[in-house]
Amino acid sequence: MSRLSFVPTDEWPQELRDFVQADTASDIALGITRMLAHAPEAAMGPLQFGAALGVNRTLPERLIELMRLRIAFHNQCRSCMAIRYSAAEGSFDEATACALEQPDIPDSLSKPEQLAIELGDRFATQHLAIDEGFFEQLKAQFTEAEVIELLMHCALYVGMGRLAAVLDMTEDLPKGFAKPFGETVKLSADTPVSL
Repeated sequence: MSRLSFVPTDEWPQELRDFVQADTASDIALGITRMLAHAPEAAMGPLQFGAALGVNRTLPERLIELMRLRIAFHNQCRSCMAIRYSAAEGSFDEATACALEQPDIPDSLSKPEQLAIELGDRFATQHLAIDEGFFEQLKAQFTEAEVIELLMHCALYVGMGRLAAVLDMTEDLPKGFAKPFGETVKLSADTPVSL
C-alpha cells in the first residue's frame, strides 16, 4: 500500500492535470503522479523529462522497452514491471520480457539490445563499471547521440523507478505484482497491463 496519500486530481493545478490528461487517464496510467502532486511544480520537471524522451526518441521502441523492463526488475518497481507500453506492442512477446528477470541477457536479442540492457544493468547496479571499455562497445553500436539518449533513459528509469518502488504504490496493480514491500517480484508475476 502506498506510503504517501494520493492527491485527488481535482486538487491538482490545471497545468499538471492537463499535462498528464488527468481527466481521462486511468489510475494506473496516473501512477506515481498521484503522489508527486503533493509538490506539483517540482513534479513537472521529471514528468516533462520523461515526456521529452518519449516524444524525441530516436531509438527503437522495442530496445527502450526491454531496457526499461530490465531496470524495473533491478529496482523492484512493481508498477514499472506490471506495465507494458503500447508504443512497443507487438515488437516482442511476454516470454521475451520475462526472460529479462534472469541474470543472463538473452542471446536471442540483437547486439544493440544486449548492450542497452547491459548498460541498464550497470547503471542500476554498478554504475562505476560503465568504464571506457564499455563506452567503446556502446559507440561501436550506437552514435554518441544515441548513447546519450540511452543514458538519459537509464537516469529516468533508475531514479523514478526507485522513487516509485520506495513509495510502494501497488493498489492498482494485478495481484502478482502487489506483493509486500521487500519481497522480490518477477516480471512474470502476473498478467501485465498495457498502456
